[in-house]
Amino acid sequence: MRQEFITVNNYRVRLLEDGVSSSKHIILLHGIGAAAERWAKVIPLLAKSYHVIAPDIIGFGYSDKPDTNYTMRFFTSFVRDLASTLGIRRFTLIGSSLGGQIAAEFAIAYGNDMLNSLVLVTPSGMSVEPTQAFTQYVMAALYPNIDTARRAFTLMHCGKPVDEIYLRDFVNRMMLPNAKYAFISTLMGMREAASSLKERLHSIKVPTLIIWSERDLLIPVDHAYEFHRRIDNSQLIIMDGCGHTPFYEQPEKFVDLVTTFLESVLASYYSYS
Repeated sequence: MRQEFITVNNYRVRLLEDGVSSSKHIILLHGIGAAAERWAKVIPLLAKSYHVIAPDIIGFGYSDKPDTNYTMRFFTSFVRDLASTLGIRRFTLIGSSLGGQIAAEFAIAYGNDMLNSLVLVTPSGMSVEPTQAFTQYVMAALYPNIDTARRAFTLMHCGKPVDEIYLRDFVNRMMLPNAKYAFISTLMGMREAASSLKERLHSIKVPTLIIWSERDLLIPVDHAYEFHRRIDNSQLIIMDGCGHTPFYEQPEKFVDLVTTFLESVLASYYSYS
């Protein structure tokens, strides 16, 4: 797994990359306030069969944080231009939380032309009122220190211990210039797009896997069934014993579920071609 910085539309973007010898591409999108390291446990596992790219989404991590409106259109254009910059024409898009909402919006806008498949992991976009856990997470982002971060991430992980190194990295990233502005602007963009996302999910036509956590305290599992009902070509899997980030808490199981799905999509493609 290597780190590099590239330029996307004049913005400096950091990404982690692995499995570069494969012609099957996966782009991973993290959640709000997070960074590419959130996927660190699954990148090497996926890279055994796939070329994996995990960017710090524009506005987060160590990518640029421009003074702009962080709307869903801004983020979906970023994903499109990232793929173009990397010379990737078709790929699988996997998004978690905010990244899942961006991935769904991307599938609506560009899915037929650019996506082979879609994986939504506890995506945002359906909730109206914030949960207590999400409120704690917002407080940790706006008032970053180890204590606020530990409280928020402990709720996210259903009381399980949280890696101290990750907590410190979160605090350091949220203290970077413009980090809080990007966070708040993104929250506003998420809420604005959520008002109509439910009615637009039927436009997603690519094969879609929805993964939710049974004990997700940030975005309740009830929303999983709404996504599944509104996306016709979708499968839903509920993972037991983990919280908001199943790929971080149960990486091996998560990768098994994803690769089984991707192999079934590939098998289906060849059966019809």
